[in-house]
Amino acid sequence: MSHSPAIATCRYAPGKLEDVLEFLKRARAELMELRKVRVWREHVEIFDVNGDRFDVLDIGYPDTDIVVLLRSIGTSFKPDLIHRPIERDYKEFKTGRRFPWAEDRIL
Repeated sequence: MSHSPAIATCRYAPGKLEDVLEFLKRARAELMELRKVRVWREHVEIFDVNGDRFDVLDIGYPDTDIVVLLRSIGTSFKPDLIHRPIERDYKEFKTGRRFPWAEDRIL
């Protein structure tokens, strides 16, 4: 399956996750509702419902900052399993996760 080129691309630098999160905020304005994310060993592809995508390079599922990145785009995944190696080229997850109101409050 061939991919069309990414609409936008950003490079991750260790310790500079805030720059990537800012890029994601700006780039999301160019996409429709997000549909899925593919996490490779060395980069991340984020797709919208039309198949358009943007990429974050130099970060992948082995990196610790991937958890924050995936949560920032509403990805449904298990944080304790994300770093485990797999035999396939990438891990694919759906996006659009919603959190219930007051989930973070202690009752």
